[in-house]
Amino acid sequence: MATTAKINVTDGNLLASMQKLFQSILGVEDISAILVPQHLPMKNMVMPALVTDPEKLEGADPLAPAFPMNSAKIASRLTRKSMGGKVAAVLRPCEIRAFIELVKLKQGRMENVVIVGIDCLGTYNNKDYFQFVGDNVAESTTRFYQNVLSGKGGAIDSVDISSTCKACEHSVPDAADIAVGLFGVDTSDHLLVQAQTPVGEDLLKRLKLSVAQEPAARQKTVNGMIAEKTAYRDKMFNETAEATNSLEKLTTYLANCVNCYNCRVACPVCYCKECVFVTDVFNHEPFQYLRWASRKGVLKMPTDTVFYHLTRMAHMSTACIGCGQCSNACPNDIAVMELFRTVSHHTQQAFEYQPGRSIEDDPPLSVFREDELTDIVGIGN
Repeated sequence: MATTAKINVTDGNLLASMQKLFQSILGVEDISAILVPQHLPMKNMVMPALVTDPEKLEGADPLAPAFPMNSAKIASRLTRKSMGGKVAAVLRPCEIRAFIELVKLKQGRMENVVIVGIDCLGTYNNKDYFQFVGDNVAESTTRFYQNVLSGKGGAIDSVDISSTCKACEHSVPDAADIAVGLFGVDTSDHLLVQAQTPVGEDLLKRLKLSVAQEPAARQKTVNGMIAEKTAYRDKMFNETAEATNSLEKLTTYLANCVNCYNCRVACPVCYCKECVFVTDVFNHEPFQYLRWASRKGVLKMPTDTVFYHLTRMAHMSTACIGCGQCSNACPNDIAVMELFRTVSHHTQQAFEYQPGRSIEDDPPLSVFREDELTDIVGIGN
């Protein structure tokens, strides 16, 4: 059973209580820095920041409904090689799962990182976040988490959390070393802190927090939330499958794509150092375009957009963790997340694989299993 402790909350200020926790973690002898979402002094946005000075953590804000990038990419960059110290990384559940996938793909290492996860309340897409936040980031964060934790949801002032978050059934950080619990907890009084790994047990022991019991209401609350989000997810899958179940429909679905490749850049598990689509392979000769146009009478430009997305889906659908950064980065508002999650769900079911669940799970296609997909390959018993 996981060791459970609590952090007292003063005056209902969850953010200040979390900042004190981060300061305590940064004060642990072998923790050199903490990676945490932080207010930008020059703009009303929250971005990942690497903090070494505990006093600078007053701007830390992991509860802000802002998700400009998946920080697994940063955690990968910090841990790929030795950085000369250990870092504590405060990550959302989807960021943790993406980082675990990157570690399995040899793009990061677990040795010098302590993962701190927090129950995810959801986020807005970038445009909606700027509309919601106005001129006061801290005040808007408080308003958001109070609304969500009181059961009113994330819809405030004509903006709502992204479809990504509505369809995410992994709002609890099950794979963290240390998990901070909000759901089903009396957050006006305290927060739960649970150690989920030996690394987390060691850190929790050194933080010397008050021992607590997980309230019975927590699991019931989490189960209810998962059921609601799974229902939304399955409805999304059905609608997306119907909208893309032929080449003609898929071409229409992706018609606004301009080959900016933002979705590839934003994706945390798209890790190739050189993508084939930015090489000369798809740098066609001018006469080829004219030939294709002459053959058909009309040629949509740019070309290769559907092929690009099909290639990406084949490449990363086993590792997709559904963070939605692909849609968040799309300049033309294509529902990329819905398509990728729908395809990835079927791929992952076929391989009986859940990305980011455990560092011990081998990625599909990285190992040979004689009894895998026997109905397809025709191998008898």
